[in-house]
Amino acid sequence: MRISSLRLQLLAWVVLPLAGLATINLWTSHGNALATADLVTDRMLLGSARTIAERVAMTDGVLDATIPPAAIEMFDTGDRDRVYYQVKTARGRLLTGYPDLPEAPKAPSTEATFRDQRLRLLTFSHTVIGAGADSPITVTVGVTLAGHDAMVNRLWLSDFTQQLALVAIAGVFVLLGLHRGLAPLIRLRDAVRSPSRNDLDPVKVPGAQSEIRPLIDALNAYMERVRAQMAAQRRFIANAAHQLRTPLALLSTQASYALRESAADQRQEALVALQASSGRLARLAEQLLTLSRAEPGSRRPRADRIDLTEAARHVLETQAPAALARNIDLGFDESGPVPVVGDGTMLREMIVNLVDNALRYTPAGGTVTVGLAASDGEAVLTVADDGPGIPADQREHVFERFYRLGDAAQEGSGLGLAIVREVVENAGGRVSLADGAAGGLVVEVRLPLAGG
Repeated sequence: MRISSLRLQLLAWVVLPLAGLATINLWTSHGNALATADLVTDRMLLGSARTIAERVAMTDGVLDATIPPAAIEMFDTGDRDRVYYQVKTARGRLLTGYPDLPEAPKAPSTEATFRDQRLRLLTFSHTVIGAGADSPITVTVGVTLAGHDAMVNRLWLSDFTQQLALVAIAGVFVLLGLHRGLAPLIRLRDAVRSPSRNDLDPVKVPGAQSEIRPLIDALNAYMERVRAQMAAQRRFIANAAHQLRTPLALLSTQASYALRESAADQRQEALVALQASSGRLARLAEQLLTLSRAEPGSRRPRADRIDLTEAARHVLETQAPAALARNIDLGFDESGPVPVVGDGTMLREMIVNLVDNALRYTPAGGTVTVGLAASDGEAVLTVADDGPGIPADQREHVFERFYRLGDAAQEGSGLGLAIVREVVENAGGRVSLADGAAGGLVVEVRLPLAGG
């Protein structure tokens, strides 16, 4: 299950590995506790066996084995262990104790089952002076494992409690650290969601850590871009409203004039002018819509494989009647398919605007030539005319929206080249203006060629 809380994720990344290490440590601690209990029990067995062996002596020529109480009482740890012992001569004669008690190796101790009880056994060899062939004697002492197991449990439980407390304390300190560490993020959230925040001013979070500052800077940079886009939209709407107001007023005036005229020829003249104005208004509305679609983020990016040669040929066919009406030589210089990747509709609209601008500013009887070729991994589209051209100091400004040359003889919206630059930049290309060899203007568009 995926944890959605950053605090819980960080806590899990810290506490779970710590708990895993604690588990491994507890496993090793159990082995250490078992080894400690074995050592203590073996020392007690050895001490008991030595105490018993030291009390064996020759009395009136007879080996006397008396079990001292201290040898048994040293196992009295409160766990009610039973102690079994056995004393034998070197020839195997039983002096005292349990005859069926298993004999353990002399070193180290061993475990065995005696009378359905698990015992830990140890055998100790001791030389008795004057015992002759009965010396040395062997003393075997065994004890049940209740005390042994209780010692293991006490030692291991102590380690378990310490490890559990360590993990719990670490978890508490991690939570406290996360609470303090995530406080700037909480303040950032509150600052962004504040009801009193009505603008896109930069967010400031005092005391933010160095890891959080890039997030704050990125958020502020994003809001700066949003502010710029909103400002551009406001300017666009204001300019569009201004641009539409004049032709709409002109349409209204021309319609009123046509209604007032009673003479057929003058009414016909007014209707022709009205038709021309409505055409320019329709073209302006179309360009505004195209520019809106060309803006980044306004529509889903497309990656169509487009043959610019075919697209340009189709545009020239649609523009041919306008060129013929003004006796303009509209030519097309191409050498084959030129594939590019991009939004096919917008790329065709780019060519439409370039050719329309060239035809608009080329005098009657002039020439407009569209060239298309592939060079150095790029598609190169050129539109050359023999119109008045654009002064060098204004060539950058003509790409701005609604910018028009002060002495322009032709009426235009000032959107054609702005649309061209938006489309070209969105397709990863670039556009430039230059003087023609025989005057006029040459617009050059370079786009990356489609691979494969």
